[in-house]
Amino acid sequence: MFADDAFPSRVRSPWLVARLGAALGVAITVCFLTGLLSHLHQHPVAWLPLPADPAWGYRLTQGVHVATGLASIPLFGVKMWSVYPHLFSWPPTRSLVHGLERLSVGLLAAATGFELITGVLNLAHLYLWSFLFPVAHYAVAWVVVGSVLLHLAVKWPVIVEALRRQDPVEVDHDPSGEVGDGAISRRTLLLATAGAATAVTVTTIGQTLRPFGWSGLLAPRSPADVPGGIPINRTANAAGVATRAEAGDYLLHVAGPRPRSFSLADLRALPQVEVELPIACVEGWSATGVWGGVRLRDVLDLCGVDPGATVRTVSLESDGLYASAEVPPAFARHPATLLALRLGGDALSLDHGYPVRLIAPNRPGVLQTKWVSRVEVL
Repeated sequence: MFADDAFPSRVRSPWLVARLGAALGVAITVCFLTGLLSHLHQHPVAWLPLPADPAWGYRLTQGVHVATGLASIPLFGVKMWSVYPHLFSWPPTRSLVHGLERLSVGLLAAATGFELITGVLNLAHLYLWSFLFPVAHYAVAWVVVGSVLLHLAVKWPVIVEALRRQDPVEVDHDPSGEVGDGAISRRTLLLATAGAATAVTVTTIGQTLRPFGWSGLLAPRSPADVPGGIPINRTANAAGVATRAEAGDYLLHVAGPRPRSFSLADLRALPQVEVELPIACVEGWSATGVWGGVRLRDVLDLCGVDPGATVRTVSLESDGLYASAEVPPAFARHPATLLALRLGGDALSLDHGYPVRLIAPNRPGVLQTKWVSRVEVL
């Protein structure tokens, strides 16, 4: 289809492609598994309950999810560069096996590209689409995994042979590994790609590992730059709750055999506790705060709620994607789960969820309901 010299670079080789593919495969696997955990946190299933401990569990897994996703970008880019001449081979399909191989590559490239591009745009809050990002991101992740498995099944003998090969030079047989014409060696390109992936990780991981916050040059959120040290994704004005949240007649309605409504004064009169808990966002950032308030389980007990019941916290916000959230028994009854009234010793700010917000261990920030108005029993 193209002339023999249409793609002159001799850096490309099965040796390079196999090693880039192995690194990308590891990154995709870790990213998928941690993303699956995130999905199960946000959409719990009865047959696979998640624990409330350790409190930092979600902080770690989601931080790793975002970090490996970002690290995959240079790996994916160089991998695509190393194989794209094959897209123009002719005839397009020579056999059933060759057709399956090309199908697996097409699916893998398209689905992985979709995940990486939309994932980065989500981190930046740039929603240039009409579909619901969490649903699409989760669904396409399975397409990525399926296409990886199909690709491995078809190409396994070639991959194994390329990984076993010690000599990186397969064209000019130059023992130095250089490919001539002033080009870099394949080993150098591989090391440079690894360096780029490492650099992306180092400059973003500080948003999760706070001791390395100084390195988070590309991190979209920095706790050091916001009052109270807890970033805010959605403000009270954006949620349309400012007037109702500051109304003097605020009441928290709790269902149960003995339903009851609590004013702020009522909540402050109950036994108060303080807990140090991280709040972790699906975007990868996390920060630790000292939260004060009433244990959720104490309020549920006052209303006669069964200890094994799943409850739902409902926000004053009426139309947000996470205006309500289920709280399974392991979280609702955990001693560190609070209906928080304070952060860092001071009353919650309006944007942090005043008058009352949920805070629980090992839980995505989007499920830590702000501006709580009701607690329902499911």
